Amino acid sequence: MNVQEMKKLVCEAIDKNRDNIIGIAESIFAEPELGYKEFKTAAKVKKVFDELGLEYQDEVAVTGVIAKVPGGQHNAKIALMGELDAVVCPGHRCADPETGAAHSCGHHAQIASLMGAAYGLVQSGVMPELGGDVALMAVPAEEGVELEYRNDLMQAGKISFLGGKQEFIKLGVFDDIDAMVMQHTVAGDKVTAGGPGGMGFVAKIVQYIGQESHAASPHMGVNALDAAKIGLVACDAQRTTFKDEDGIRFHPIITKGGALVNVVPAFVQIETFVRGRSIEAIKDASFKIDRALRAGADAMGAECKIFNLPGYLFSVESPELKSLVEGNIVELVGEERLGKSPSGFTTEANDVSNIIPTVHAMVGGSEGIGHSSNYEIADKETAYIVAAKMLAMSAVDLLANGAEKAIEIKKNFKAPLTKETYLQLLEDLKK
Repeated sequence: MNVQEMKKLVCEAIDKNRDNIIGIAESIFAEPELGYKEFKTAAKVKKVFDELGLEYQDEVAVTGVIAKVPGGQHNAKIALMGELDAVVCPGHRCADPETGAAHSCGHHAQIASLMGAAYGLVQSGVMPELGGDVALMAVPAEEGVELEYRNDLMQAGKISFLGGKQEFIKLGVFDDIDAMVMQHTVAGDKVTAGGPGGMGFVAKIVQYIGQESHAASPHMGVNALDAAKIGLVACDAQRTTFKDEDGIRFHPIITKGGALVNVVPAFVQIETFVRGRSIEAIKDASFKIDRALRAGADAMGAECKIFNLPGYLFSVESPELKSLVEGNIVELVGEERLGKSPSGFTTEANDVSNIIPTVHAMVGGSEGIGHSSNYEIADKETAYIVAAKMLAMSAVDLLANGAEKAIEIKKNFKAPLTKETYLQLLEDLKK
């Protein structure tokens, strides 16, 4: 059986499961969960794997699920991936009323397309014809949110990093993977094989500790909120010291700002990212921001504690893998819908791309603003079905003919980091 025949069979199997795939997407959309809490979503993934008779490992990095689809030979192993988590958007029509979680970033479409690829590869019967294995990875916690909760998990030894793919790297999940392909839903009808890559970041939890007193006697207390305000103003003054080309972004939120209006605030907590376009720029900006934040505490006689949590890196492109995926995009939707790579976003798929050949494709089909209450899927065919076919067809291309493409792409890829140097880099970002 040649490659085109296998692709045809895979796409036919996906089409036969169209209603199942859309149903999975809409079920996940209706029950959004935040990172490292995606238990219901993981259960839905496992249900499909059980239906397909696939062996899987669950509770990987708390909620992750990984199934192996064996090929006729085992010359290579590639990963197809989707993300389990939602963001906080309480105004969305499908937001969880208790947590405010909502799938206003399209991760439900990622899982649906991953399940679609699973249907296609398994039910088409092509896997015995392929020269390698496929790992289907449902990964937790892409969104770098709820920093306090994740820091608590870190302190308890349950995770080491913000992102699920970072955890997968540490756990050795990618040690035997030769290439990875995933996708993310975006607005419009374009499809591109190039994903986010322009920005990396370090996350911070900042705590100001003062002393309570009656608000009518503020001289008897130490106002942590005033310390925080001064610190944030000092951070704003740092903006003129950042180079334009470094693209530094500092965008804090106050998550705890006092308890009662007639009590001087004794504890204030801030969560923020410091984003930039290079590790050196991020380290420089992070140092300046920390210095400015501590100055606010000094001004008021408060204490300032700062927890630096390593964020995500910058993408490294594999031109050969990108070209392979682009070929399938053109085959599916035509060259006129082949889009250009966006920039400026951050994701820990970038981290994976520093270690193995990676494509983080961007597939149209949504409308509205990402992470907002008006985000919806407008074109289910593109967002769910085309995306699933792209993943499955790329797997066939990589593993056909004894997995020669996967082997060649991995051989030619010059990885900037090893697993060990990557983990050391993240440790350095904590300082």
